[in-house]
Amino acid sequence: MGMSVTISAATEKDAEQIFRLQYLCFQSEAALYGNYRIDPLVQTLDSVREEVVSDCVFVARLGDEVVGSVRGRVTEDGAASIGKLCVHPRLQGHGIGARLLRAAESALGGERGAKRFRLHTGHRSESNLRLYRRVGYETVGTAEGTDGVPMIVLEKPAETYATTA
Repeated sequence: MGMSVTISAATEKDAEQIFRLQYLCFQSEAALYGNYRIDPLVQTLDSVREEVVSDCVFVARLGDEVVGSVRGRVTEDGAASIGKLCVHPRLQGHGIGARLLRAAESALGGERGAKRFRLHTGHRSESNLRLYRRVGYETVGTAEGTDGVPMIVLEKPAETYATTA
C-alpha cells in the first residue's frame, strides 16, 4: 500500500485529532446499539486531553495524521484496563488495531507492572471480539456500561506476551 503507519505514545498536541478520530470511529458502534450516548461519543475534548496526560495513550500515525488510538491505565486491583481502541474506517483490516493493543500491553505490563489486561466491548461488536480473542483475550464476564449497553469483559494474563513456543 506504500504506507507506513507508526505507533507511538500520544502527546498533548494529539488530543484534538484523537478526539475527532474517536468521534468518527465510534459512530458505527453507536449505530449497532441504536445509542448515540455511548462514552466515546460524549467524551469532551478536555477529558481526552486529561487522559493523554495521565493515562497510557498510544496513537497510530500515517504521516501527520492520527489514524488510530488506544488508551489504558492500571487500576486498583493490579489489572490494566484498556479501552477506546479505534482505527480510521478507511484503514481497518490492516492489523493496526492489533499493533496498538500490543503497544499498550507492553507499556502497561512492562514499565507499569500490570498483572493482567482487561477490555470491555459491546456484546454485538463482532469485529472487536474477533480481534481480542485472536490476540489471546478470553471472556470473563459481562457488565453494563454506564451508557446502558451490555458489555462483554475480556481478560488475559500479562505474561502471555512473553513468546511461547
